[in-house]
Amino acid sequence: MEFKLKFMVLILSILFTGLTAGLCFTWSNAVTPGIGRLDSLTFLKSFQSMNRVIINGQFIIVFFAPVILLFLNTYLFKGNNTSFWLFLIAAILFFVGIGLVTIFGNVPLNEVLDKSNLEALSTVELQELRNKFEQPWNRWHSIRTLSSFSAFVLLIIGMLYIK
Repeated sequence: MEFKLKFMVLILSILFTGLTAGLCFTWSNAVTPGIGRLDSLTFLKSFQSMNRVIINGQFIIVFFAPVILLFLNTYLFKGNNTSFWLFLIAAILFFVGIGLVTIFGNVPLNEVLDKSNLEALSTVELQELRNKFEQPWNRWHSIRTLSSFSAFVLLIIGMLYIK
């Protein structure tokens, strides 16, 4: 039973971390560059709309379940030296690079945007808001993309060292 539990946690860790890495990659590779070509009002309205829609149960599970699963994985494989260290590094990377960066980097920017009445802003004010939002948000998101991808790769490598 313990063997099955360990591998179920590992499989779920890999699945949810991979989904998060894929989501982050897609945003970095297609979504933000695509809407980055729009005028400021359309860009900000698009981002505002996506931020409001993405907060749902499925997203919360996929995006934050690895925070718990990865540390649980580390505990379950503590007797396997190489896998343990790879899983621990993956857990820390994910916790810091996804969890903390999201909470302290991206979310505050999202909240400023969400509270903005975009239709009431002048063209200059829209450009100023975009300047305060777009580059910092993309920078924080690049960290999330790199962290989730790195954690995903470490999980796969760690799986190969399980005895």
